[in-house]
Amino acid sequence: MRSALFNAYYWVLSIFYGLSAALSALLPGRRPIAFALRLYSQRMIWALRVFAGVKIELKGQENLPKGAFIIAAKHHSWGDGFVMFANVDNLSFVTGDHLEKFPLVGQILRKFGAIVVDSCGGPEARKALSASAAQVAAEGRRILIYPEGHLAAPGERFRYRTGVYHMSRDFGLPVVPVATNLGCFWKQTDKKKTAGTATVEFLPPLPQGLSKAQFMAQMEEVIETRTNQLIAQARNEPVKPSVLVEWNGRKNVAAGAPQTA
Repeated sequence: MRSALFNAYYWVLSIFYGLSAALSALLPGRRPIAFALRLYSQRMIWALRVFAGVKIELKGQENLPKGAFIIAAKHHSWGDGFVMFANVDNLSFVTGDHLEKFPLVGQILRKFGAIVVDSCGGPEARKALSASAAQVAAEGRRILIYPEGHLAAPGERFRYRTGVYHMSRDFGLPVVPVATNLGCFWKQTDKKKTAGTATVEFLPPLPQGLSKAQFMAQMEEVIETRTNQLIAQARNEPVKPSVLVEWNGRKNVAAGAPQTA
């Protein structure tokens, strides 16, 4: 019953704010449409708690740098994006071009300043990603990207793509990994929701200056290890303790951090 209430609210609100965003896209500047999308996300988080009984616990906000940076997040659920846009100011995001097939969405994405790339990937997609990210970075905005490019069920892992590394290297932007167990409460696009407290956690920024291989390995291990710990917490399973790791000669304590430098 609670899931049905939330789902009904979800679609009514999505249609209303979709039309609002389309109208906002006709106004000059990015601010009106950014305001509409942020308000939409905040309303969704409220409805998720009130109707579906899913409370969001946000951790690690002290790890967010000043100015522009990249958020590299685990993607468990449609709810992930709402959490980010409701809580992180001046945010853009990377998305596949498949969204442009929906009515009005292409116009909204362009006006909002989303970084739209070819969903099939490849060298051309990487060049387009770099070109679009250059403008976003120059404006001092934050960039949300899901490195796997897929919605993953809890415990599921896809190949991590290198676009986040190239953006970080090309524009000198720090990368903040994000772990979550939201999929235990709202799995991917499922209609059914499970009441409880979901965690979304910003982890310490990855060290800059790593090689591509080092960066990709460390990003994946940090995100996946901490995500699996949060999933274990949600399921009341034993949780592995934090470990001491060394990043480029600098010691750092992080729950679920990788054991390789």
